[in-house]
Amino acid sequence: MVDVVGQYKKIKNEIDAAALKVLGSGQYILGKEVSEFENEIARYIGVQHAVGCASGTDALLVAMMALGIGSGDEVLTTPFTFAATIETIVLLGAKPIYVDIDPATYNLDPPKIEALVTKKTKAIIPVHLYGQSVDMDPLLRVANLHGIPIIEDMCQAIGAEYKGKMVGSLGTMGCISFFPSKNLGAFGDAGMVVTDNAALAEKLRMIVVHGSRERYKHEIIGVNSRLDALQAALLRIKLRYLDQWTLARRSAAFVYNQLFVGSGIEVPFEASYGKHVFHQYTIRVKHRDRVARTLSEKKIPHGVYYPIPLHLQEAYHSAGKPKGTFPVTEKAADEVLSLPMHTELDEEQQKYIVQSVVEAMKK
Repeated sequence: MVDVVGQYKKIKNEIDAAALKVLGSGQYILGKEVSEFENEIARYIGVQHAVGCASGTDALLVAMMALGIGSGDEVLTTPFTFAATIETIVLLGAKPIYVDIDPATYNLDPPKIEALVTKKTKAIIPVHLYGQSVDMDPLLRVANLHGIPIIEDMCQAIGAEYKGKMVGSLGTMGCISFFPSKNLGAFGDAGMVVTDNAALAEKLRMIVVHGSRERYKHEIIGVNSRLDALQAALLRIKLRYLDQWTLARRSAAFVYNQLFVGSGIEVPFEASYGKHVFHQYTIRVKHRDRVARTLSEKKIPHGVYYPIPLHLQEAYHSAGKPKGTFPVTEKAADEVLSLPMHTELDEEQQKYIVQSVVEAMKK
């Protein structure tokens, strides 16, 4: 699905030199590489502050901790995303309130939000799924009207834009994952929270180092979620290539779209308000599992993101949302299929992939 080794080989000398520099420095936790990377990400996103942490999951966790979210609070979000979005809400004792999705973008559907806001609503977490921004203006209107912070889950969408602004710069905070398969991927786990709010940034910096500003003096409850210097150094190299890689992904998506013309297969929709960065290239097909089996037989990588909506997951049954509660989400979960999407794809590979999908549909 993602050729991380092929990508590494193209910038191997730069990556290796950066790694050796850190190894020889003796500074493996925090330090200059981390602070410089934070500054570079802040500039890239267009915000004042960026705080590194250990993963995208931790980014969501510490963002909510910084807002004081806890027992009895409610957080509005989507049931069609990776479990980490919900997992972190539940770990803090809060309750996820699900919003069904838009059938075209697969992102939460903003018109459905306002009816779900209560006095217990302490945050909204829109997930910019597959690399495409949520329609943020109507969401921001509701948030501003009720004084509710927005935490953008941009773990799949670094570099994506909404009306000319980078995702992550639109809400109260943005949460980034640098998992190796992401558009900007580390060589292990890494994450970051971005914000324009100086007070929140200071609190985030304390939370990720055990709730302290000064060693052995703990002012607030925190966790151990530091971004290590090695990952920061390697990500600094890769950040220089991110716009180039985004262009390559968008070009590959265009090729896929052209190859699927006339096939009757639903290709990804790109909303007019933004720029999709195609973390996933996700088609929609009837008889998805049959198509997936054919691709497996041909050794073509593929994925289903996500086959079981979060309201139907065993771990989150306590939300009391049975099958049928979110019909748009549930239909998408039965039909979505993601094809290989990365910077090393070539057109011949794409032709073979598309031909195989089309043939499988005819069986």
